[in-house]
Amino acid sequence: MEYSRIGELLQPFLVTPLPFSGSTAHPLTVRQLACISTYIDLLLRWNARINLTAVRDPEKVVTRHFGESLCAARAMAATRSSAPARLADVGSGSGFPGLAIKIFVPEFLVTLIESNHKKATFLREVIRALDLTGVDVFPKRAEDFPPASADVVTLRAVERFDSILPVAAGLVAPGGTLLLLIGRDQQARAAAHPQFAWRQGWILPGSSNRVLLVGNRAPEPKE
Repeated sequence: MEYSRIGELLQPFLVTPLPFSGSTAHPLTVRQLACISTYIDLLLRWNARINLTAVRDPEKVVTRHFGESLCAARAMAATRSSAPARLADVGSGSGFPGLAIKIFVPEFLVTLIESNHKKATFLREVIRALDLTGVDVFPKRAEDFPPASADVVTLRAVERFDSILPVAAGLVAPGGTLLLLIGRDQQARAAAHPQFAWRQGWILPGSSNRVLLVGNRAPEPKE
């Protein structure tokens, strides 16, 4: 896809103010646009062989997958006071939002948690093709990942949401952030999690149902 078209499609996700950060994101670089273009090509090619995404139109891949991930990246940049942060993407699947966040915010150290062998192989291929560093694939279940070890944990469009949410929450280090890209009907259930102080949910651009929800875990008490 032409870089200019990718930039045009992502513009609403760059300029729409987040409720907890009034500033807009920086314009995308040529390298970021090139990475997105290559990623789309790989995603659609592999999707013909294994089920990575139900979204097959390239422009919808940009808005639905990369657009939502860009909003998540902006939320992270607004809520993290230090970098690099350690990010764990639970049930990464085809790499959203975790791998896309790595493209938007290269300084983050990203682990993609994906137990499906074929999907994990795809993620490694994208990492290799884009020549990314500071990102790896954890090819096991989230329950096997070290608890309370990530500054940021992301979760998006996973099956068994109610059962995987406590697992994802358990990976967040004290003082860390849990970032969810979910449907509006899941928002109340997520916000009821007692360990986190939740910010107001934010409807994603171009959607009436998709919500970005950010929760902060309390830091450990000082002795």
